[in-house]
Amino acid sequence: MNFPALTIASGNPKKVSEIFEMLDVLSLEVKKQPEYLNVEETGKTYFENAFLKAKAAALETKTWALADDSGLEVDYLDGRPGIYSARYAKSKNEKISKLLRELSDIPYRSAKFISCMVLCDPKGNLVKDTTGICWGEILKEPKYPNGEFESIFWIKEANCVYGELSHSQLIKLGSRGKAAKNISPFLKKEFGII
Repeated sequence: MNFPALTIASGNPKKVSEIFEMLDVLSLEVKKQPEYLNVEETGKTYFENAFLKAKAAALETKTWALADDSGLEVDYLDGRPGIYSARYAKSKNEKISKLLRELSDIPYRSAKFISCMVLCDPKGNLVKDTTGICWGEILKEPKYPNGEFESIFWIKEANCVYGELSHSQLIKLGSRGKAAKNISPFLKKEFGII
């Protein structure tokens, strides 16, 4: 039996497999984007960046394509680092140090992880977009070594940092999990999957 094909616009196999599991649409042939495809994220929003990636993957593979873009927004820092989260500093440690330095001893440390997912048809047309938000706060030091923002982002309802969420918690509470959950019923309908 031939399943409909969906390209996930990422070269990272772990991310592709994570998104596939979060979508919970088993009767799909999911592929990662071609190795050579490298899309510059020039958008001003998560949506624009995700759309750039999904459109490029769809046009290149002639399949449906799904992309996401995400970032950490800290309220006290007026939403920074936001869409520049991945480029906030050169290394994981530098990112954490810079963020903690900017926050200093400020008691108001609320923040959120935001993920935007975009689905394009094989011609690169936007078909659907969804957003997932995970609320939390920034700790004063990482919960474990060698992590990134997920090691200092505390989620009260899970009583742990983002990086310690179990797989089921990631789907339920994580920003990418929430975005995938919102787009999944639409995907099933679009592909005629019950």
